[in-house]
Formats: sequence, C-alpha cells, structure tokens
Amino acid sequence: MRKSVILCLVMLSLVSFSTPVMASEKEPKSNTTETTIKEEEIPADVQILLDRLEAIKAMDKSELKSSERKELRAEVREIKSTLRAAGNGLYISTGAIIIILLLIIIL
Repeated sequence: MRKSVILCLVMLSLVSFSTPVMASEKEPKSNTTETTIKEEEIPADVQILLDRLEAIKAMDKSELKSSERKELRAEVREIKSTLRAAGNGLYISTGAIIIILLLIIIL
C-alpha cells in the first residue's frame, strides 16, 4: 500500500512539473533560404491562405485608413486561426494524462 502511494505521488509530481510540448506558431529560424516543406506537400487551400498572408505583409499599410487596417488585422487573425485549426494537432490535458497513468498503474 505504501509503495503504491509513493509511486502515485512520484508520478503526479513528474506530470505536474513537466513542461508541456506544443507546436510553435513561429517558423524556426534557419540559415538556409530553402524551405523545409516543398510546395507539393502543402494542400492547395492552405497555400492560398499562406499566399494571402504574404500579400498582406507586403502591402504598404501607411496609406490605409484605420478602418481598413482594422479589417486587415481581423482578416489576418481569421486566417491564422484557420491555419491553426488545420494543423491536426493532438493536445492532451494534464488531467487526462494523470487519469491515463492511474489506469495503467491500476491495471
């Protein structure tokens, strides 16, 4: 009984103090000018969104009115959230990890 309580406390402390692993939103900095993902690997709808983001970045925003800049910011946020949702990432909460570990220990 005592060993299982100590084991549970050790597992709980390891899980609670570990750093979460999440996908980075920023591109990694590299010294080469080549992209790591080829054009063929990117789906067409994602490529359209990425091209639009590049076009917005290249625009001269100094001549735009504040309402137009506001619309552009809203569009950029919407595109970024769409791209994040298309990432197909898997995120497991800490509580789910604890429950999974407890089930593994018990069974």
